[in-house]
Amino acid sequence: MEYDILIVGAGPSGLASAIHLKQLAQKNGQELSVAVLEKGAEPGAHILSGAIMDPVALSELFPNWKELGAPLHQEVTDDAFLFLSRNSGFRTPNWMLPKCFQNHGNFIVSLGEVTRWLSEQAEHLGVEIFPGFSGAHLLFNESGAIRGVATGNMGLLKDGSAGPQFQLGMEINAKYTLFAEGSRGHLGKQLIAHFKLDQHCDPQSYGIGIKELWEIDPARHQAGLALHSAGWPLENDTYGGSFLYHLPDNKVAVGFIVGLDYQNPWLSPFEEFQRFKTHPNIKWYFEGDETQGIKAGKRIAYGARAITAGGLLSLPKTIFPGGALIGCDAGYLNASRIKGSHAAIKSGMLAAQAAFEAVSMGRSLDELTQYPKLFEQSWLYQELKKARNFKQWFKKGFVIGSIMTGIEQKLLGGRMPWTVHKKVPDHLSLKDAKDCPRIEYPKPDGRLSFDRLSSVFISNTNHEENQPAHLTLKDASVPLSVNYARFAGPEARYCPAGVYEYIEQASEPTRFQINAQNCVHCKTCDIKDPTQNIVWVTPEGGGGPVYASM
Repeated sequence: MEYDILIVGAGPSGLASAIHLKQLAQKNGQELSVAVLEKGAEPGAHILSGAIMDPVALSELFPNWKELGAPLHQEVTDDAFLFLSRNSGFRTPNWMLPKCFQNHGNFIVSLGEVTRWLSEQAEHLGVEIFPGFSGAHLLFNESGAIRGVATGNMGLLKDGSAGPQFQLGMEINAKYTLFAEGSRGHLGKQLIAHFKLDQHCDPQSYGIGIKELWEIDPARHQAGLALHSAGWPLENDTYGGSFLYHLPDNKVAVGFIVGLDYQNPWLSPFEEFQRFKTHPNIKWYFEGDETQGIKAGKRIAYGARAITAGGLLSLPKTIFPGGALIGCDAGYLNASRIKGSHAAIKSGMLAAQAAFEAVSMGRSLDELTQYPKLFEQSWLYQELKKARNFKQWFKKGFVIGSIMTGIEQKLLGGRMPWTVHKKVPDHLSLKDAKDCPRIEYPKPDGRLSFDRLSSVFISNTNHEENQPAHLTLKDASVPLSVNYARFAGPEARYCPAGVYEYIEQASEPTRFQINAQNCVHCKTCDIKDPTQNIVWVTPEGGGGPVYASM
């Protein structure tokens, strides 16, 4: 199949890019064929975010988004930022909050719903969207340029042979291919390595975000409240924090983020999240109180996703012969604002403008040099430049990070005269288990805290049972000989879905087991594995979580 522009990934950046390409074509009276591949069963199925959305980029894409029915219904009504200790919390006065923590004019949204709405707008403009088709392989032409991608084969059996329902993947060629797969994209990772796109930037920095959606008693609900916290249960040397967003209809999105540069292999981001919900200032929203007629909250959805958080200093070169990286595949998220959807949309629009101009000039398969130039002239570049040191300060500890962020963002408005760099990739940050304090987590109570498997169940995750495992090992001996021996088997703790399991006999591990059926496609293993022995590849199209309202 041949298209002018192919986009891999129907998230906010990919759909914004497709929409803007069609808008530019209509404005200039031209025909332009645009296709979008989406590995989820439908657009939005794999989208997970907090999320508070700054509508600035959406307003550029659709100035009339309100009239078009965009699902931005709940404006932020109040900001609260808490510093937590084990049994208490201190709320920062709102006048002291840096601008990056202020959300006036922003909206609490389900980014999955926003994505589905964007896909409808794209289809109305003539974009061809193919859900359930993953971009599995890069296609190169004879000169080494990207000419498109091949979708994955369907109907393979566990041993890799063709089953009775086998369908060969398609080759989709384009003049330019834009990669919008989200954080740690399967093909984006390969492109960065192949074209050495990261040789002049800091190592990328990631976090894992774990989220639940609850329905709580109306008496404990404050529509539009955006609550963030830092501190307990994380130690001073671990980057992270929480969010608690009050949506309409008594819904609350609660989540926890842990930087994947944490050092203690005994740490479990999932368990830290479960502990966080037991804090007195937090559990108040979810617990019942019969004496006051308050009903206990009900957990209705769960999910997890990696976050590309390095910002401007870790942004790789975004162009290469035949294509470009957009959205979180490149890393435009602003960690200081805890926001990425506006940046994703804007980056998609900038790449679309560069690609449209190139196609209009009769070009193809070269570098879209106008794309990074447009970025450097944009408000997005200025925003990320102000936030460039945010994640790096916290490498010096939570206390110093908080103080320096306050100075840089509140007092200096992001105009710090020097830049702080990161030198070590996240997967090399783990210390040996013997050198770290062991963390004992309480058992889940089934009311506020839960186990992994019951959580995966409400993520609606499913994979075709007989397909080849999409989580593979370069060397099957490494988990036992290295990861368990040195790091006490961190895979079993950093995975939020119970995918990795050490089978023990007489308290000694005898086998490493991968339960790929549980995978929620968060990509944490691909990032945090200390030996980089785990390789995440695309499963059969349509497999994975289905985030209906996340």
